[in-house]
Amino acid sequence: MNARERLADALYGAGWSTVKRLPEPVAVRLGRTIADAAWKQRGKGVLRLESNYARVVPDAGPERLAELSRAGMRSYLRYWMESFRLPAWSPERIAGSLTVEDLHHLDEGMAAGKGVVLALPHLANWDLAGAWLTTRLGIPFTTVAERLKPETLYDRFVAYREGLGMEVLPHSGGSAFGTLARRLRDGGLVCLVADRDLSSSGVEVSFFGHAARMPAGPALLAQHTGARLLPATLWYDAPPMMRGRVHPPVEVPASGTRAEKTSVMTQALADAFATGIAGHPEDWHMLQRLWTEDLGPAHAPGGDRKGTS
Repeated sequence: MNARERLADALYGAGWSTVKRLPEPVAVRLGRTIADAAWKQRGKGVLRLESNYARVVPDAGPERLAELSRAGMRSYLRYWMESFRLPAWSPERIAGSLTVEDLHHLDEGMAAGKGVVLALPHLANWDLAGAWLTTRLGIPFTTVAERLKPETLYDRFVAYREGLGMEVLPHSGGSAFGTLARRLRDGGLVCLVADRDLSSSGVEVSFFGHAARMPAGPALLAQHTGARLLPATLWYDAPPMMRGRVHPPVEVPASGTRAEKTSVMTQALADAFATGIAGHPEDWHMLQRLWTEDLGPAHAPGGDRKGTS
């Protein structure tokens, strides 16, 4: 473990051990202070966030983009402050912190008994939404997590999410897909954050009018298992409320090769994600490169993906 990894592990560890003990108004002010300080520094993450917003809101001028990136950083730090404190929240607090529109799509999918894949982008607080599923609805689910460095930091995230009632599988290693498929065939729920490809096998989609790659996993799981594929989007309301929407099912095309079906289904997910992001761009926490033309040739399909930011 190098010095940077040790520092990252120590900072996250301090967040989970210290922030959750702060009075809530203090934690809220702390998050906003950190967000504003980071925004003023105009570092790589803030500039990338602003660049991404420029594609989402193409008619925005520099002043509007600056406003959006500042609001985006505040939303991002709200996510972290909530996440650090979430293990200390009561079940009643969790259950009352989210209102979901069109939840009947999920209810109907679970009732069908063939499993549900719930796919969502990096909007608002997906961890809180997961805790709400296990607490308010009593539905356990399986998800995957990017294997972070150092390993101790990854272990912290796994322990945190398992403490909220989730089954967490590592994204790398090759066995996650088979385990997810088994959970679905048993009629279970799988939740996947699916707006950024972390592999070399992503599907090209048109996203806000530009080429991007998104993971094939949600569409492939639905095809392999017969599970229902549901996009979902989230957004923040005035604290302490978050809101969400379950979008209509993405159907498996009646004809075409597996690759063709996967392409059509992944584009449908991208379109649903775009609808949610366009409505609440400041709650989309995408501080990394996403669009193909931003990644460069080293990150083309089959290329070296190390160092993507």
